[in-house]
Amino acid sequence: MRFGVSSYSFSKYLSDTKCGYIAICDLAKEMGFEGIEFINLKNEKWGETDNELDIAERIREYCKKIELEIIAYTVGANFLADDIDGEMAKLRHNVDIAEKLSAPLMRHDVVYKLRDKAGYTYKDAIAEIAPLVNEISNYAKSKGIVTCTENHGFVFQAPERVKELIDTVDNPNYGWLLDMGNFLCADVEPVSAVKIAFPYAVHVHAKDFLFKSGDEPKPAGFSITTLGGNYLRGTVIGHGVVPVKKCIDELKNAEYNGWLSLEFEGQENVLQAIKDGLANLKTYVGGEK
Repeated sequence: MRFGVSSYSFSKYLSDTKCGYIAICDLAKEMGFEGIEFINLKNEKWGETDNELDIAERIREYCKKIELEIIAYTVGANFLADDIDGEMAKLRHNVDIAEKLSAPLMRHDVVYKLRDKAGYTYKDAIAEIAPLVNEISNYAKSKGIVTCTENHGFVFQAPERVKELIDTVDNPNYGWLLDMGNFLCADVEPVSAVKIAFPYAVHVHAKDFLFKSGDEPKPAGFSITTLGGNYLRGTVIGHGVVPVKKCIDELKNAEYNGWLSLEFEGQENVLQAIKDGLANLKTYVGGEK
């Protein structure tokens, strides 16, 4: 496995320092990452331009210069949006941005909530959105880009639901961004979920959480309430309750040989948390106890 990092991991650092993506590319390289993935360039500026396609091209050139591989582009999406034509146009534009980045992979969400209609279930959502997901994946394929969906966003968080979605889309260019931490948002044990997900995995996120039972009051700082009413807070990989090493062992047993991308969303010092998380990931992949 090769080690990457999501630009999302630097979100608080970006907000506090206003440093921009080029600075975090340098930081990622200095920390020892081989690759980086980006999330939504819409809030990024480069000098006087905020044109995403121009910014993507400049980021690509800079990453090539410092020998940091761009591994993915990550965007939101709602295939149940009222303005579905506008949503599809936005997604095609995001594919164009991924192409400018030379990112081989684009992750998109699928829905944020189900339709407010009596009897409407996630199965109805799958039937409605699968042709649209297929359309975007085919457009991306024409650009040499694989698309995928992450177990993310509660509606399609549980592994059986994501599997059913991917099976229904049934497109060899569409797969799963396996996030080993996010399964806890659906109160699903991560190792068993990884076993379901890995045959479809085209990319993997390593993430960790602190956990508190919903039987107690919600602690300050625990921003996520799970489907089962428990509480989560992002933390340094290796410091929380996600069995990261066991998940990695399952991936190794399945001969997964792709990217393992660190994603941090905790309250700890950002740079130290990312450094410590990478050190722990290297230990886990190396097989040390």
